Amino acid sequence: MCADNATRPPATSHRPPVATLRERDAQVIASIGRLRFSPLSLIGGRGNRLIEEGGRELLDLSASFGPAILGYSHPAIAAAVNAATASMAGASLLAFPNENAVALAERLLAITPGEGERRVWFGHSGSDANDCALRVVQAATGRSRFISFIGSYHGNLSGSMSVSGHTAMTHTLPRAGLVLLPYPDPYRPSFSAEEVLKLLDYQFATSCPPHQVAAIFIEPLMSDAGVIVPPKGFLAAVQQRCRRHGIQVIVDEVKAGLARSGRLHCFEHEALEPDLVVFGKGLGGGLPLSALIGPRAIMDHAPAFALQTTAGNPVATAAGLAVLRTIAAEDLSERAARVGQALAGALRALAPRQPMIGEVRGRGLAIGIELVSDRATREPVPVATTAKVIYRAWQLGAVLFYVGLRGNVLELTPPLTLTEAEAEHGVAIIDQALTDVGRGLVADADVAPFMMW
Repeated sequence: MCADNATRPPATSHRPPVATLRERDAQVIASIGRLRFSPLSLIGGRGNRLIEEGGRELLDLSASFGPAILGYSHPAIAAAVNAATASMAGASLLAFPNENAVALAERLLAITPGEGERRVWFGHSGSDANDCALRVVQAATGRSRFISFIGSYHGNLSGSMSVSGHTAMTHTLPRAGLVLLPYPDPYRPSFSAEEVLKLLDYQFATSCPPHQVAAIFIEPLMSDAGVIVPPKGFLAAVQQRCRRHGIQVIVDEVKAGLARSGRLHCFEHEALEPDLVVFGKGLGGGLPLSALIGPRAIMDHAPAFALQTTAGNPVATAAGLAVLRTIAAEDLSERAARVGQALAGALRALAPRQPMIGEVRGRGLAIGIELVSDRATREPVPVATTAKVIYRAWQLGAVLFYVGLRGNVLELTPPLTLTEAEAEHGVAIIDQALTDVGRGLVADADVAPFMMW
C-alpha cells in the first residue's frame, strides 16, 4: 500500500487552473439571447458603482438595463427585503393575499392616473406584463388584432415578442394581423408624424378594420430603437384615433417610467391617458417584479388568464414599495430632470470636438447619444465602432450599453440617485472613450465577442 501511494502524483497536480468568472460564465450560462457588452464580471455593487472581479469600482451609467433604479445595495431596499424574508408571508399571491403585495397595488393605483375601478396584476418582468396585457385584452374585448411600432421592444415571451418590432427580433415573426407603424424619428425623418397618422387612417379604411383591433402598444419614449423622443402631439393624435373606435391604449412604461423621464410617468409628457399601464425593470429596484394596471372589466375577465406562482410574492413587492416610497421621499422625478438636463447639456457640449456625436436626445435620465460617421449625411457608425466606445469606457471605468435599430446609439439610463459630480465624471469618460476610439486605440479583435445586439 505504501509503495502504491508513493507512485501516485500529488493530488494538487490534477487541480484545474482557477478560472475567471467570465470563463465560468461561458461554461454554464446558456448563450441563447445573452448580451455581453464588455468583459465586465461583477462581484458586488454599492451606490451608483459596480464592483468587478479584482475589486475595481466602475461608475454605472446603465442601471443594469434599468432595474437598478436606486443603484446597488440601497438601504431602503435592503431593509425592506430583510424584513420581508425574516418573516415571509408565504411565497405566492395565488392562493392568499399578503400585505406587501396588496399595499403595493394600492400605491400603484393611487399614483397612476386612470378612470373607474381598476385592478393590478403582478409579474416578474416587463416581458410577462406586456404578455399578460396582450392576452387579457384580446380575451376581454373579443378582438384579435393589435397595433405597435417598428422599433418597439415589449418583451421576450412569445406574446410580447409577437407585438414587438425591433431589428433584434426578426428571428421571430410578428403575430398574425399585427399592424406595425413607423415611429417618427425627428433626427431621421423617414416618416413624418403626419405621414404616420395618414397611414394609420388608411389602414383603418382598408386592410385593418378598427373593430378588429383590441389595442395599441405605445412606448412614450422609444428606448431600444434609439431613445427616440416622439414629435410633440403625435402620440396624443394616435390615442385620439384609437378612442374613436374603442381600441384600448396600452402604454409601456417599463424602461422610461417611474421618475426616469423627469416625471413620475413618462406618458405625462405626451398627454396620454392610457387604459392599461405596464411597469417593470425599476419597479423592483433590481428584484424581479412587474405590474399591469387596467380597468376592472378587463383585468377581472377570467381568474386564470396569467397565473404565475411566485408573482406578487412578499419579498419582491416589499422591494417595490421601498422603490416607490424612496422616489417620493427623495423627489427623484425632479432629480432625474435636473441631473439629466445637466448630463445631456454636457454631452452636447462635446460635439464641437467629437465628430461622431450626431445628436444627444432623451428625457431626464434616459439619454441617447447617436453616433454617426458623417454629420452631413447622418450615416450611422458601424456597430463595431459603438462597441469600441463601450469597451473603452469600461477600460476607463464606466458602464454603458448601446441600442438602436442600427446599433449606433449609446444609451445612458443610470440610477436615479446619480449625482451631478458623477454625471460630470461619466461625461469625461465618454469624451475620452470617443477620442481614443477615433485614434484607433481599440482593435476589432477586442470587441469581436461583444457585438450582440
